[in-house]
Amino acid sequence: MSSLNFKDSTKALFILPNNVTINYGTFETLIGQYVSCLRQMGVKKGDRVAAQVSKTPENIALYYATLQLGAIYLPLNTDYKLEEIRFFMLNSEPIVFVCKEDGKLLYSSLEAVKLIDENELYVWAKKCIAEPTIETVHSDDVASICYTSGTTGKPKGAMITHGNLTSNALSLCKEWRFTRNDVLLHALPVYHVHGLFVALNTILIKGSSVIFLPKFDVELVCYWLPKCTLMMGVPTYYTRLLQNQKFEKNLVKNVRVFISGSAPLLETTWLEFRKRTGHEILERYGMTEGQMICSNPYDGPRRPGTVGLPLPNVQVRMRKNILEFKGPNIFKGYWRMPDKTKSEFSDDGYFISGDLAKRDDNGYINILGRSKDLIISGGLNVYPKEIESELDVMPGIIESAIIGVPHSDFGEAVVAVVVGANNNRISEAEVVKQLKAKIAGYKVPKKIVFVDALPRNKMGKVQKNCSTRFIQASVSIGRLEGTIISHI
Repeated sequence: MSSLNFKDSTKALFILPNNVTINYGTFETLIGQYVSCLRQMGVKKGDRVAAQVSKTPENIALYYATLQLGAIYLPLNTDYKLEEIRFFMLNSEPIVFVCKEDGKLLYSSLEAVKLIDENELYVWAKKCIAEPTIETVHSDDVASICYTSGTTGKPKGAMITHGNLTSNALSLCKEWRFTRNDVLLHALPVYHVHGLFVALNTILIKGSSVIFLPKFDVELVCYWLPKCTLMMGVPTYYTRLLQNQKFEKNLVKNVRVFISGSAPLLETTWLEFRKRTGHEILERYGMTEGQMICSNPYDGPRRPGTVGLPLPNVQVRMRKNILEFKGPNIFKGYWRMPDKTKSEFSDDGYFISGDLAKRDDNGYINILGRSKDLIISGGLNVYPKEIESELDVMPGIIESAIIGVPHSDFGEAVVAVVVGANNNRISEAEVVKQLKAKIAGYKVPKKIVFVDALPRNKMGKVQKNCSTRFIQASVSIGRLEGTIISHI
């Protein structure tokens, strides 16, 4: 990752909810201190540094320090449990694993990795003299490995290069008209592409500022919006803002653009948002393997229900209604999975997204759904096979099917359809309890529905569309949403 703008050392970079400000000069020094600290721990070019950490400026410095060393940064969802983390450690073999302060005891059984909590690392780094050295890297060198769940239940590590990060950030700065005077409201998590790469790389390249909120909170967002010029979020953020009476036109008079992604934005949300605020949400399309691929235009018609046009230098096509794309933003491949990498690319270098799409007469792209077995809930990817594998080995469960049900807040809600054993009944509460100990909370089904048998076609394949219709018919939307909200 290159082209970071540290020229104006006194300019505010991070503005925190307690009104503490961290300027560019202080942050650059902090990065240098983390570089020195990591080097003392033996980190060198090509090594992996895994991080399951809190959302703080200090941990963002850790991310950039890793890249400055030429090492590879692995952001891990803070909701991952021990067994999930164990897989990532075995697969990526990081030299260092930085965890949250309360994770040191939890992960003590992990072997062959230097385990340090984020607070210990910060205290150590602050004692170090900042090291300004920047390791020489090439555009094709891997900067980050971002794990995405797989349809087989085994996560895949997408290798994102320095060239991928730089080209995409520069393209977005131009397309979305970033300037040094911008102030971004950042309420996203920083363990995936949207919050870590798209939001922060653009800010640092242009020398802008960011109001850095620990998480999305409607009251907190409404307080800070008048001080912002732009906001990035997932559709859930916008539906929740519309439910708040404080959210009105005068509150957002200084905002020049609202950007939405990571999950489909309902046209009704787009229209209501425009009516309430006068703003047309700019919806874009991306995925871990390509970062940002398409965007509605900043200047020009923003069409609700579409993800706009391909970004400059990104080539897009449809084959058998599946969206395929290639360009300088497309990842290098899957970590230690050459066969999987080969199968996901066409012979002429296009990545096969698995998303069903169509293009209108004006070139705007509409994402119709997914050919792959995938649910997007609250902007996070959930692969059913991973959850089904856990359910199917539980005593009292014969088999299961995980489906996504439309939901006004999350976009899709994860629901489990389960065939229970007659002689060993298991309760919904017990199923949820066992799953929470094994998998991240956002993957845990918000409703468990017991059935006598799963619907199958003549070849014996479970027909999940039939299951989805069954759920919608048998569980009222109000009751289902009430269950979901209570689990947040």
